Amino acid sequence: MLRLTGRKASNPIILYDGACGLCSQWVQFVIRRDRKGEFRFAALQSEFAARVLQRHGARSHALDSMYVVVSRGALDERLLAESDAVLFVIAEIGAAWWPVAVVLRILPTCLRNRLLSHTLSSTRRSKSWQGVGSHEAQDR
Repeated sequence: MLRLTGRKASNPIILYDGACGLCSQWVQFVIRRDRKGEFRFAALQSEFAARVLQRHGARSHALDSMYVVVSRGALDERLLAESDAVLFVIAEIGAAWWPVAVVLRILPTCLRNRLLSHTLSSTRRSKSWQGVGSHEAQDR
């Protein structure tokens, strides 16, 4: 279950599809708002992501989703998937965005996940949303 608390997570890691333009735009959105540089990033195509997903029993070839690793390496390490991952990030990037996450949290998880999946699959079909490399994301 997604917890929206005022407590900041320690360097959560966003796992995203490095070949997806919308995913790259999402990373840029987070970087611009993550003024303290708390979030880290890894492509789903990386060996790191494969190990994390395997450890949590998630599909390692799941490029149709987004994930956030919270408390990496700790006993309470968690892997948030799909819309729970997106809402976690929105809640963590700043006070102005926290209410958005709270309001979206009202929607049933299955509906949020379907909307996210539909958005990701339709943008992948569009050539105008091809993946864009980010030097800032690579540094983090």
